[in-house]
Amino acid sequence: MGLINQFFNYWRDFAKSYSTVAPFRWLVIGVLVGTLSGLVAVGFFWLVEAGKFILQHHLAGIVSPEPAGEGIFHGPAGEFRPWLIPVFTTGTGLLTGWLINKYIPEAITGGTDGTDATINAFHNQGGIVRARVAIIRGLTSILTIASGGSAGREGPITQMGAGVGTWLATKFAFSAKERRLLLLSGAAGGLGAIFRAPLGGALTAVEVIYREDFEAEAILPSVMSSVVSYSIFTFFYGTEPIFSIPRFSFSDPRELIFYTLLAFVCAAAGWMYIRTFTIIKYNIFYPLREKLGIIWSMGIGGLAMGLLGILYPYTASDGFITGGLLSGGYGWLELAILGQIPALAMCYMIVGKTVATSITIGSGMSGGMFAPALFVGGLSGGLVGKMGNHFFPDIVTQPGAYILVGMAAFFAGVANAPIGPLIMVTELTQGYGLLAPLMLASALCLVLGRNFSLYEHQVENKFDSPAHAEDATINVLEQMHVTDFYNPGEVVVLQESTTLKELTNVIASSDQLNFPVKRADGWYAGMISINNVRNWMFEEGLHDLIVVRDLMSRPVYVRPDYDLYQALLRFVNTDYAQIPVVSQTDTSDIIGLINRDDVFQAYAEAIAEVKGEDSEETAIPPEGSAAL
Repeated sequence: MGLINQFFNYWRDFAKSYSTVAPFRWLVIGVLVGTLSGLVAVGFFWLVEAGKFILQHHLAGIVSPEPAGEGIFHGPAGEFRPWLIPVFTTGTGLLTGWLINKYIPEAITGGTDGTDATINAFHNQGGIVRARVAIIRGLTSILTIASGGSAGREGPITQMGAGVGTWLATKFAFSAKERRLLLLSGAAGGLGAIFRAPLGGALTAVEVIYREDFEAEAILPSVMSSVVSYSIFTFFYGTEPIFSIPRFSFSDPRELIFYTLLAFVCAAAGWMYIRTFTIIKYNIFYPLREKLGIIWSMGIGGLAMGLLGILYPYTASDGFITGGLLSGGYGWLELAILGQIPALAMCYMIVGKTVATSITIGSGMSGGMFAPALFVGGLSGGLVGKMGNHFFPDIVTQPGAYILVGMAAFFAGVANAPIGPLIMVTELTQGYGLLAPLMLASALCLVLGRNFSLYEHQVENKFDSPAHAEDATINVLEQMHVTDFYNPGEVVVLQESTTLKELTNVIASSDQLNFPVKRADGWYAGMISINNVRNWMFEEGLHDLIVVRDLMSRPVYVRPDYDLYQALLRFVNTDYAQIPVVSQTDTSDIIGLINRDDVFQAYAEAIAEVKGEDSEETAIPPEGSAAL
């Protein structure tokens, strides 16, 4: 019995902490979201790698390098049949188009990729990612990447993790605000696991939804979700980082000149990346979709990607012809970091990867643009490192470091998310040796890329997000004051010694709903609500035994100079229908009452006004989207 009682005591304390301590509650929720998103990431990663091994390695005989931390399937390559790649990608495009057209037609215009669809859900869809959308997009992403489509895992896992958060929020009937926070927590869990970078994944998820802001309230559950998800993922696949690379460091201040040049190169490559994607998506595949329908336009996209993938090969040093543009390309990044790809080949692959990704994602096929962006950014930075090492070998001694810095700087520029990718790179390199050049290059790319964005649904800041429309009413309510809304005049005030019988008579002869209570010395001591005494009013045997002191609850008041936001918080925290208004010099001098309905009405009108302004603004197409 002792153990059982102890268990129930622990459970009671846990339940009390969960319901009363907000940070503890979000920690618990973060653990739950992270557990589920981690399991989803484990399964997704395995299916992608198994699909690549079967379709590309075994059936098509394509030998592509794998980064040290990701090669989970090994075996001899099959007979070299590169013509199968276009067959696989075309079939994937047709199947993806059919599934989307039949089951999730709303996802046709969902945004750039899974990450952008998640951003759209946060801002414009009440934080809801439908389970059907997440599942279908996840499965078709597996087929896209496995068949050779130039796409990454990060976009789909972001959307699937967000779907996990949405599902949990729906099951537990959370509010819209909480649902949005769970959406970001799920996305953070997916990113932290798939990148094996828990802090970078969490920070990327909370900052990528804005250009000049981040969702501060989501940091705690997102970090917890990412840590738990990462732990589950590494339990299955180990803690080894994606890349097996040497330690890089920054020691010569003269190198900052080259890292500044890197920022300009990455900004230019970022503009080209987005511009190419925009042209291919809107000028080629949108007209095709209008004429042929989504199924055939995606099929054409798959065919074009497959043909480009086999006609744009790269011959490795061992003589194997490998798919340089297929799938995500992390293996090529590792080779580049280790100095095994020449500068000319880097140029060749930057252009090819940009076009291949634009065809794959621009046609509507599933997948993410995160990994290809890191590929293009890394090789763009690698070009600067190669040239610097060639002409100034005494200054640029580690050209591979420029690839890592280029990855973070490029993504900072195209996604307006400087902190998360920067932290990711430090986690990938398992050190802070490159922190100074990372900060410099990311900041410069952020400034240089301020007029374009990879994600079409990204908004400037919280003030531009429909998700925070109600927050703007705080500013409105702060401009209104109690003095303009309360009812001045005589207020019925009770004494602590007033009996229940006397109280019943007072209630019967007054239209007040709440009564302030004072002690014998005149000090404001508490409140009586009709709701508190309703159950006792008809117990005549207790009328002379119970006094107001036994029934009153804690005192609360506002002053005439308080703003309506302060008054609103007091009504929300107490659930009183009326609150006493006291003089500015004496909290026991009650000069009137303010009604809850009046404050709530002012609040509702403020929300309606803000939402009305937002709807007028959104009727005008926003500037600065990916459609440059």
